[in-house]
This record gives sequence, C-alpha cells and structure tokens, in this order.
Amino acid sequence: MSDPEKTSLWQGFKAFLMRGNVVDLAVAVVIGAAFTNIVNSVVKGVINPLVGAFGTQNLDSYTSCLKGPCEGTGDAATGVRILWGSVLGATLQFLITAAVVYFLMVLPMAKYLARVEARRKAKEGAHEIVEVTELEVLKDIRDALLAQRAQGEGSGPGADGGSGRTGDGGR
Repeated sequence: MSDPEKTSLWQGFKAFLMRGNVVDLAVAVVIGAAFTNIVNSVVKGVINPLVGAFGTQNLDSYTSCLKGPCEGTGDAATGVRILWGSVLGATLQFLITAAVVYFLMVLPMAKYLARVEARRKAKEGAHEIVEVTELEVLKDIRDALLAQRAQGEGSGPGADGGSGRTGDGGR
C-alpha cells in the first residue's frame, strides 16, 4: 500500500472513531458493564434474601422435574429439570435494571429536556410579542403618515387660510 492510501485509511478510521455516535456507544457499554455489577449485587444482596424469607435464598434452586427420576444436583443430576428459578432471577434482574435506568436516568433527563424546551419556547414567545408590538407601532406610524398625506392632498395648499408659507404671504 502506498503512503497516501495509508494516510487516507488512517484519516477515515480516525473520522469514524471521532463520530459522536461511536464515542457515545462506547461510553454506554462501559457504563452498562459497571452498572451490571451494581444490579447483580442488589439482586444477590437484597432481592434474593427477601425471596429467601419465603423459600430459599438461591433462586437457581427452584426447579421442576419434567421427567424423573430427578435426583442429585449439578452435573450429577438425573432426569429432565426445568430451571424456572434461574429464569425468575434473570427476570427480576432485568426489571430492576430497567426500573433503575428509567427512574434514575431517563425520567430526570426527560424532565430536564422538557424544562429547557419550555424556557426556549418562553423566550421565543416573548420575542414574538416584542416583534408584534414593534410591528403594531410601525403600522400606527404608517397609518398616521398616510392620514397626514391624505389630509394634506385633500385640502390642497393654503387650505388653512395661508399659502403654506410663513411670513408676508409670498410678497
């Protein structure tokens, strides 16, 4: 590959990486990975003990035997088991994650953006009111000038008893 092609490839790759979407996605993945640890800790430290108050702390131990004999645990287990406890645990983990993301990130951001938009519209509305007021004043000035011109043309020069000049009447 020639040097201009390397430069072009490098510049294209750099431009791709510097796009806002790529950087945003990378940050989201890193934050998501860190957030997963928090959610896992909450599920294992809070939710599982609460569920354990009614049964067992380990949701993975909730199983049903589809085809017996279901004996043993782990690799030594016999029969066909449905591990609905692990599905329940994953579902709870998903719901907790979704709730935390919604209530701590999405909802506050939506409220903030709504406030910003309301402020922008209020400023825009105030600007329109000022423009309307200025427009009304300009229309009044135009109407007054037109009325003055019409009054001046309709009565002609000297309609007020003079020639329109000051002094001795033009002598």
